[in-house]
Amino acid sequence: MRVAENLNAALHDLLEDDPTAYLLGEDVLDPYGGAFKITKGLSTRFPGRVIGTPISEGALTGVAAGLALTGNTAVAEIMFGDFVTLAFDQLCNFASKSVSMYGERVPLRMVVRCPTGGGRGYGPTHSQSLQKHFIGMPGLSLYEMSPFHDNRAVFAAMLEAGEPCVFFEDKVLYTRQMGRVDPLFAVRRDGDLAVVDVRDAGERPDCVVIAPGGMAHRALGAMRSLMMEQEIVIRLLVPSRLYPLDADALLPHLTDVVVVAEESTPGGTWGSEVAHLLHARLWGRLRGPVRLVHSRDAVIPTAAHLEDEVLAGESTIHHAVREALRG
Repeated sequence: MRVAENLNAALHDLLEDDPTAYLLGEDVLDPYGGAFKITKGLSTRFPGRVIGTPISEGALTGVAAGLALTGNTAVAEIMFGDFVTLAFDQLCNFASKSVSMYGERVPLRMVVRCPTGGGRGYGPTHSQSLQKHFIGMPGLSLYEMSPFHDNRAVFAAMLEAGEPCVFFEDKVLYTRQMGRVDPLFAVRRDGDLAVVDVRDAGERPDCVVIAPGGMAHRALGAMRSLMMEQEIVIRLLVPSRLYPLDADALLPHLTDVVVVAEESTPGGTWGSEVAHLLHARLWGRLRGPVRLVHSRDAVIPTAAHLEDEVLAGESTIHHAVREALRG
């Protein structure tokens, strides 16, 4: 099953199992079924609970938050994650605060879906990874789609938390197959974490790379080249929930060299938050500071060869691991 099909199935299951669930967004109705076809079949099967909206991210996110505040379940689709900035006020000043500002905890079962990231040639305004701008907002959780996490379970976790969540879906994952890795690797789950090791390489890797789902395939490419060319053994950790991050769950899987990879531009990033949490726990054990990998400090070009130069990729991670191991 491809990641897009798994996500579509998760939304079908949600609307079937929860009669209070609504899905809102631009062009989500059949026969179009969303810009990336993730909502295909939903409006036909659940008429009245899949709502096509005007082109106003602030309005559709506000309506979703209102539905959640009155006891319903709401999933809002932002057609391109870049435009979630237009809903920032609704998320920062309404949805996230509504969980706790009325004198008692008020559950808000709400997910805002954001197709994000580059690699598709969509240019500066349709290719960004804006996760870092939502970190540290009280009452708001951040998740990222992964080929190693069943979206049914991820949605269950987001909604069970009873607070607004932003779900980042790297667009390059939609056509990839769930759970498939090179035979060189073995994948296992430890709670929220997907752990990918080089098969039969022993218990202690040379370096651990922590990356969200959208970066996982690039990290795996670097793992393969480092292993085959230089016999450097990497372990990859892929969390589903980015924030708040359970840093303690990472500790049993870490070694003394750690790299955090993300597609964001540098400065105030998720990786910086991970590094801060790990430094506080591991400073005496680390060979050096946690090394951060991110895209260049630039807008994302449309031309494929220029886009490749800007975005963090397999070679970026490969180089960062080599530099980290040199100390």
